[in-house]
Amino acid sequence: MRPPPVLALAVGLALLLAGCGEPGKTPPQAGGPPAASAAPTPKPTPKPRPSRTTPPKPQLRPLPKTLPAGLRRHTGDRGVALTFDDGPSPRWTPQILDQLRAAHVTATFCLVGMEARRYPQLVARIVREGHQLCNHSWRHDMNLGRRPVADIRADLLRTNQAIRAAVPNAKITWFRQPGGRWTAEEVAVAAKLGMRPLHWSVDPQDWNRPPAKTIIKRVESAARPGSVVLMHDAGGDRSQTMAACRTLIPDLRRRYGISRLR
Repeated sequence: MRPPPVLALAVGLALLLAGCGEPGKTPPQAGGPPAASAAPTPKPTPKPRPSRTTPPKPQLRPLPKTLPAGLRRHTGDRGVALTFDDGPSPRWTPQILDQLRAAHVTATFCLVGMEARRYPQLVARIVREGHQLCNHSWRHDMNLGRRPVADIRADLLRTNQAIRAAVPNAKITWFRQPGGRWTAEEVAVAAKLGMRPLHWSVDPQDWNRPPAKTIIKRVESAARPGSVVLMHDAGGDRSQTMAACRTLIPDLRRRYGISRLR
């Protein structure tokens, strides 16, 4: 027997209201306002991470008002010594090596460790052609002498290792502090590592790139028998130094002779 139409309609409406259409979903309310959205779940508060404290840099010692004793500023004979700082440079060092070879004289090259590591073939050429080697710190650190003694020693050792990686058993006789900002502490450290402190007596300030004629005038007016001349084969544009040396090398050789440091 079929249920009366009114009864069937009532049963269907009751099932619809009870949510039998689709499990887990609330049937929409026809013609009514939209259902209110659920409140957002609060995000968990992140746990604070422990802060990393950077240890303070060691305080630099004051620079002494006078240069320490024992700096080498004289060749020990009548001849003049030529010294070149901040190399090796792939552009400028070969040019000065060519000039020295043509004049049959030698010089002292004060090498920066990171440049020696970068251009070992130039370190090898310097030694092969009979020139002397000088440690000039790892990265041309003007304040090296003011740092803790352990840092000074580590810097000098690292530079020597870079030089000897290019030329095993290379003889590194000298150490020169960048800028001449010497302290007694680094003189003592260098001595313990078998190096003597090399200063200068003639500084034409070619690092500031004056014209070649100015470099020539400054060197020739200041040079004396036994002078140690400071010039640069790296650290910037050294074209004027290269030009000046084409006059200075033969002129100093004629006037005084060019000596090796002893």
